[in-house]
Amino acid sequence: MSVRQSLLAILDQGPCYGYQLRAEFDRRTGSTWPLNVGQIYNTLDRLERDGMVAKGDVDEQGHVYWEITDAGAADVRGWLASPVQRSQGTRDELAIKLSVAATLPGVDVGEIIQTQRRASLAQLQSLNRAKYAGASPDGREELAWSLVVDSMIFAAEAEVRWLDHTEQRLAQHPDHAMALELSTERPRRGRPARSETKPAQPDT
Repeated sequence: MSVRQSLLAILDQGPCYGYQLRAEFDRRTGSTWPLNVGQIYNTLDRLERDGMVAKGDVDEQGHVYWEITDAGAADVRGWLASPVQRSQGTRDELAIKLSVAATLPGVDVGEIIQTQRRASLAQLQSLNRAKYAGASPDGREELAWSLVVDSMIFAAEAEVRWLDHTEQRLAQHPDHAMALELSTERPRRGRPARSETKPAQPDT
């Protein structure tokens, strides 16, 4: 999630002070990813440093209003026009956990999957309850909130399907068939260890 671009996009609608920005962000996302005020002001400081925003008027309560600059408005347009680039590698904790667990001798990966599936299904049920309890198809704020919740629901459903897929794949292997002992090869400093097999040379 890009807090930087999200706050810029809100400021592109008009000047805001810090707490107002947090309230606007929450209003537009249904507090799905709550931001603390410190995070807001740290982001604003960086945006000011980069020439994307500038401090404007101060009201009677001492609120400092932040205004977007031309560079900031251009950044917002570029962000909205560009696709979100997903990382090619994965740092997903669950995927890493299961891939490592599958290579450890004596570990019941099936039980790990069952435990995760129960948690994922509980999260999915909670998200569905939240969606249908608070959603109003006519409200703009509720619609924006439901878009975020829908994304989380689809992600949870995909996780459950992936767990089912992983369980089926592991079931095709005998117990501990994937277990890996510690390698006796000493990796070179600064380089990951890897095993290389040279392709067979064709007969001449």
